[in-house]
This record gives sequence, structure tokens and C-alpha cells, in this order.
Amino acid sequence: MSKTQKGMSLGALVLMIFTSVFGFANGPVAYYLMGYGSIIFYVLAAIFFFIPFALMMAEYGSAIKGENSGMYKWLEVSVSPRFAFVATFMWFASYVIWMVSTSSKVFIPLTTAFAGSDQTQKLSMFGLTSTQIVGLMACLWMITVTFISIKGVKGIVKVTSLGGLAVTSLNAVLLVISGIILVANGGKLAQPFEHIMSSPNPAYQSPLAMLGFAVFAIFAYGGLETLGAMVDKTDKPEKTFPRAIIISAIVISVGYALGIFLWGVSTNWNTVLSGKTTNLGNISYVMMNNLGFEFGKAIGLKEAAAITMGNWFARYTGLGMFLAYSGAFFSLTYSPLKTLIMGTPKKLWPKKFTVLNKNGMPSYAMWIQCALVVTIILVASFGASDPRQFYNVLTLMANVSITLPYLFLIYAFPKFKKKEGLDRPFQVYKSYSTTVIVSTVVFILVLGANVFTIIQPIIDGAGPKDTIWMLAGPIGFSIISIIIYQAYVNRTKNDK
Repeated sequence: MSKTQKGMSLGALVLMIFTSVFGFANGPVAYYLMGYGSIIFYVLAAIFFFIPFALMMAEYGSAIKGENSGMYKWLEVSVSPRFAFVATFMWFASYVIWMVSTSSKVFIPLTTAFAGSDQTQKLSMFGLTSTQIVGLMACLWMITVTFISIKGVKGIVKVTSLGGLAVTSLNAVLLVISGIILVANGGKLAQPFEHIMSSPNPAYQSPLAMLGFAVFAIFAYGGLETLGAMVDKTDKPEKTFPRAIIISAIVISVGYALGIFLWGVSTNWNTVLSGKTTNLGNISYVMMNNLGFEFGKAIGLKEAAAITMGNWFARYTGLGMFLAYSGAFFSLTYSPLKTLIMGTPKKLWPKKFTVLNKNGMPSYAMWIQCALVVTIILVASFGASDPRQFYNVLTLMANVSITLPYLFLIYAFPKFKKKEGLDRPFQVYKSYSTTVIVSTVVFILVLGANVFTIIQPIIDGAGPKDTIWMLAGPIGFSIISIIIYQAYVNRTKNDK
């Protein structure tokens, strides 16, 4: 292999995995829900999910190659076309739920960028609640983004990539500023480091609730299904790829653990996070605002100046997160949909769905997708009783829907290993018994985390409403996928 053909080195692959997986916002969410106890969950998720699952994806990607290689092709070869389509449609559905969740949250960083704090809960007009107004604004956002995306978004994505850099820089801000605060306070933590397996959050006191938190830990390592395509681009993949996965797991889990610990330097849970206006939608901005405030106090500023300092920290976070959300949104309005339509048999879809406009976008399908997202937003925003419930349910819906497709890939892996006639240049799981044991453990972990998350509201006495919301997406999209595939089967029979 010539130097120009040489694949990615170990360092380059670790860096790529880190930037793809590590998310700044996962730290504040973990601290808000479980305090220091979340550290153990994140480390366990790295050991029992991140490493084995990533290596499974690497084996899929190395054995089943080609232009249309991906989730559908992997599962079609391993199990069946019907199974592959339902799983791929569920994967696409997870991005629909992500758009529902994020379009409703995107105005939190936007208002924070201008005002220094979340202003969405203060919106009210025409007799509508703040949640309902945010829902209507989210619908307008979705329609606008779809309209612009259909025209082509290359320029916009380049601009919004600055948001990604800003969000990445927040990790450095947290590290440096927390260090200064810790020294200034004589090593004293704002949140005492004790009872590591207990949570300061009243909603996460029971063992069941703590197990439900596992879905957040798994979600923090999301996006691993894309790693399969990297095997062929890696130098000496048999040695380099497993090493990169293990090193990445260590680096990312240590990064999360350090970040969660550092939040305890500036943020006392009961003092800062127990208010009714704090929720899973604005937690990052609340904690960054407080970090700036505590930094101001640590360097001797008066209270008014420290408050201003906190607002500027929140503004910077809000601007970065808004730009990052925007960039992701413009990409995800067409990318998963296009992958679904172009990566599955064309006869599955009405002709209008498969037609690409002059910008290479499936415009008709994108407007159908937009209508679906808008409908779900309206039902969710007008059905929620308060902002906290609204954002919490949206976050849980997104976590469950994004982690469920992993179950299809894990379930199919032992079947993939038994398939004959495949060229397997990269293998980690060489024993079939090891494959079954590892797949079973990871499958139970992901399934259990989702089940605990879904049933927790009922066990805690909150009623079945939140559980119904979390189940509605997966069940609804499963039914749609089965109907689409059965219609395809019927059409094929008639054609024959």
C-alpha cells in the first residue's frame, strides 16, 4: 500500500470516534439527573455497550461492503429483507423523533444567546401557554428548515460548523474555569462528594429510576452504527480498529466522568437545579450561567458583576448550541430520509418519493416528513401540562427511539456470524459461543434500559401518560413500516 493509499492511523481514528460520539450536553444532563452517581453508569456503559457494540459494527462494515452498504444491507444479508426494512425504518423514525424534540428545544439557546437565560417559559399570548407557543414556533422552524434544505444547504452547514467548534470549546471552558474556582475555594466542592450511588434528584431515588437512567448513558455513546464504514479506511484494521475502540472508550468515559465531577465544583444541586424552571431542555445553559457566576465570585467580582459574567457564559453557550443545532438540523432533514429511500428497494416507495430535485433532494418525501414532524409537535405541545413535563418527555422519547434500532443490529449479529460465503477481513468475535454471550449481554442491557425508562413514570405514580408517549413513536412507526413493506410484497406478487 502506497503512502497516498494508507488508511487512518490509530490517533486519527481515535480523534474521529471521540468527536463523533462525545457530547458536551450529556454531562449537564447526567449531573442533573443522577449527580456524581452518573459517573458509574457512564463507565459501565462504555465497558458493556460502547466497546462490544462498536466492534460488532466494525465486523458488519468489513464483511458487507459496497455503495449501498449500511444498516439495511447488513440486516438483509444477516436476517431477511422484511426485518431489514422494519429496522431501517425504525432507525429513520428515531431521527423524526429527534427533530420533534430538537425543534422544540432550539429556541432555548436562541433566547439564551440574546438574554443570558432561557426566556421560552415566559412566552404567552392569545391565551396560549408557553409550551403551546413554543410548539407553534417549532412547527414554523421545521417548515422553514425544510424549505431551505430543499434548495440546498452547503453554505449554511459551513457557517453552522462554527457552532460545533464553539460547543467543543465549552469542554475547555469547563475544565479551566472549574479549576480556578476549585483553587479559589480552597478545594471545597459546591456539591459534597458522598454517596456516589445515590442521586440528589428526587425523581431518581428508587432503584428502578436509577436503572432507567441507563438509557441516558447508552444514548451518550450514540452514533456508533456509522463506525462500520471506517474499517476499510483504517491502516492495519485488525490491530488498529480494536485498539482505537478501547482507547476511545477510555478517553470518552474519563471525559464524561471528569466533566460530571467538575460540575460539582460550581453547582450545588439543591441550590441551583431544584427550581421549577430547570428542565432537560435548558439544563446546560442554567449550569453554564452558574459556572460563570461562581467564576465571577471566585475572582472577586461583586454580585451584580458576577451575575453579568454568568449571563455572558450562558450567551456564549446558547449561541454555540443554536448554531450546532441548526447545522445538525439542516443535515438531518434530508440525510436519514435520503438514506432510507435510496438504500432500500425503490419499489417500496411511491414514485414521487424517489424523485430527486435538481439539488439532489427528495423534496416530495421531505415535505411529507415535515408534515409528520409538525403533527407530532402539535400533539405533544398541546398535550403537555407544563414546560418541565414537555421537555422531559421529548428527551425521553428521543433517547428511547434512538437506542431501540440498536436492538435489531445486536439481535442479528449472531445470525450474521453464521452466514457462509462472506469475506471477513476483520474479526474480533472468532468464537460463535463468545458472539452469542456478548450479543445477549448487550441486548439485555439496551432492552432493559429502555424498559425501565418506559415503565418508570407508572411505577413512580405519575400515571401512564409519559409511558404512552414513549411507546407511541416505536409502535406507530413499526406499524407504518410493516404496512409499507406488505404493500410492496403485494405489488410484487401482482407484477409477477
